[in-house]
Amino acid sequence: MKSFRTEIENPVVEKDIIELADKIAQYNNLQIDEEKFRSLRLARGVYGQRQQGVQMIRIKLPYGKVNSKQLRRIAAVSDEYSIGKLHITTRQDIQIHYVDLNRTPELWAELEKEDVTLREACGNTVRNVTASETAGIDIEEPFDVSPYADAVFRFFLRNPFCQEMGRKFKVSFSASDADTGLSYMHDLGFIAKIEKEIRGFKVLIAGGLGSQPRHADVLYEFLPSNKIIPTMEGILRVFDRYGERKSRGKARLKFLINDIGLEEFIKSVDAEQNAIEFKTVEIDVENYSYSKPVTISTIPKATIGNEKAFETWKSTNVIPQKQEGFVAIGVKVLIGNFTTDVARKLADLVEKYAASEIRFTLRQNLLIPFVKEEFLEFFYSELTKLNFAEPGYNKAVDITACPGTDTCNLGIASSTGIAEKLEDVIKTEYPQLLANQDLVIKISGCMNACGQHNMAHIGFQGMSIRTPEKLVAPALQVLLGGGNLGNGKGIFADKVVKIPSKRGPEALRRILNDYQENGNQIDFTTYYQQKGKKYFYDFLSDLQDATNLTQDDFIDWGNNETYVQEIGIGECAGVVIDLIATLFLESEEKIEKAKESHQNEGYSNAIYHAYSSLVNSAKAMLLSEDISTNSHANIIQQFDECFISSEKISLETPFSTLIYQIQKHKPTGSFSEKYIQDASYFLQKVRDFRSSDIAFSKNI
Repeated sequence: MKSFRTEIENPVVEKDIIELADKIAQYNNLQIDEEKFRSLRLARGVYGQRQQGVQMIRIKLPYGKVNSKQLRRIAAVSDEYSIGKLHITTRQDIQIHYVDLNRTPELWAELEKEDVTLREACGNTVRNVTASETAGIDIEEPFDVSPYADAVFRFFLRNPFCQEMGRKFKVSFSASDADTGLSYMHDLGFIAKIEKEIRGFKVLIAGGLGSQPRHADVLYEFLPSNKIIPTMEGILRVFDRYGERKSRGKARLKFLINDIGLEEFIKSVDAEQNAIEFKTVEIDVENYSYSKPVTISTIPKATIGNEKAFETWKSTNVIPQKQEGFVAIGVKVLIGNFTTDVARKLADLVEKYAASEIRFTLRQNLLIPFVKEEFLEFFYSELTKLNFAEPGYNKAVDITACPGTDTCNLGIASSTGIAEKLEDVIKTEYPQLLANQDLVIKISGCMNACGQHNMAHIGFQGMSIRTPEKLVAPALQVLLGGGNLGNGKGIFADKVVKIPSKRGPEALRRILNDYQENGNQIDFTTYYQQKGKKYFYDFLSDLQDATNLTQDDFIDWGNNETYVQEIGIGECAGVVIDLIATLFLESEEKIEKAKESHQNEGYSNAIYHAYSSLVNSAKAMLLSEDISTNSHANIIQQFDECFISSEKISLETPFSTLIYQIQKHKPTGSFSEKYIQDASYFLQKVRDFRSSDIAFSKNI
């Protein structure tokens, strides 16, 4: 651990990594419960893998931007601690697999040397802030959203009030009304707007995918840019306090707003305003680190062997920029997987001939901005050498898929295997669709929708199917008709049929054949709405028959052995186990963090640490009485009912009055000091009661 202290310049990061190492040691020595440890490691990007004894590491890259030095660092880390492969996610992150848990602190330390973090890439936190991959270069954008996405990422990273929420929280920024950031499926989605020469955003709230997709509501048609961070802080505080914590399936913001209504939710957000330190936060656009293209006068030489292939690639993979003389190159990455040697060569290429920048995209590809138009032949030649010059970027042949049963605990059926097969079907049998940007095909290995299958034109969800003989085979739910309509509007796909996985290619053929014959060149979403669900069900329904399966149907795509359904415990949000002793210890830790923040004049953070201590202490006492709780608000109410009203515990005020001081006072130094004292007093009070209660029980 000494090397961390000496090599990492940022003391906050250093402390974070050391804490992870200490907690791993405690876990290995059986001093920390497994479930509690899971919550801690998830918030630091360390995710359990389907394979026992190894971890998946998620590297958090805000809005998918990475420079050449960072990409080389990521490649070096994958070589040293993993298997030399990288995976692009649908949230613009990078994942590496098969990592030894005990080596994760030093892995993290290596990444931080180039300002790359694992913090809050997983867990009950604000996940990676995503954005349109064309931000800053988009011809249609009113302004570059990158500085705003970056500011949101940095403001909420390690922020106390969003570290231990009931579930994850997802944020996106869209560069234009095309809404390529997919605002309608996020907890908070921002679409760039300008009104009266003021920069701002259309704001959408409480969208989500999963088994119960929900279209986001419009929160504001226009919100000035200096209000986005305070608004988000208020929303997160309310979600943290009132969000579900007992049932993971209902612990997203969309369920809270469904329960209480948007109007009541907004009232709760307004009630938090006193606690919010900054009523406006100006985004420092001028000092943001913008990409700067290199200056090269000599055009590098290149030889194009196949002019037709080059022209096809140009027509599908080259994107005009608003900057005159420059284009962006889209690189299609099969199911988001590539190797570290390719990563290093890409890093060298863009450093020398572009702007030393690569952007990972929501469709698991990468984008190279700021390429001079006259360098296109050279880039095509160089990308060809890397097998990265396949045409069809963001087109029908470019299928999105989560890792599925390859590595994920929740995977039910293979998503990557079927994705590769379907891409092959389109390339070989439907070459005319190569340039079709309308057809979006996405695949998820389970209902959680990490592959975003339920917002695609054609989606597939991994499932299983039983034969009349009770045999189990891999299956796919076919979903149709989803799509992004722009400006914050979208349509979720309908579930049409469930079929054995091996019939997935045939289902795709039938859908494509019908669309080509009868679609009359309208977009697929409109075509589906015109025809209706029953129309598609009728010509796909025979594929559901499970009475005539062959031996091959019991072997999933990309596998050689007979299918066995193995669903582990999901870790997408990491549930904290309700252990009384652990909660008391956590209360102590939070008070110490509160004191530290207070000393550093971080009064808002100090107050929230004290608030968390109060909640934990009360929750511990309720658990001692076998009282179930499902939210912070519920904990506060039930503590008063069980302990204060019954006079089991005596306080000067009701507990609700004590703890809700956080809503009534501004985050000043004097209130911070008093609130920390209140939290310390309360912890001692309930601990004394708990001790005397245990002693009494023993003497009975």
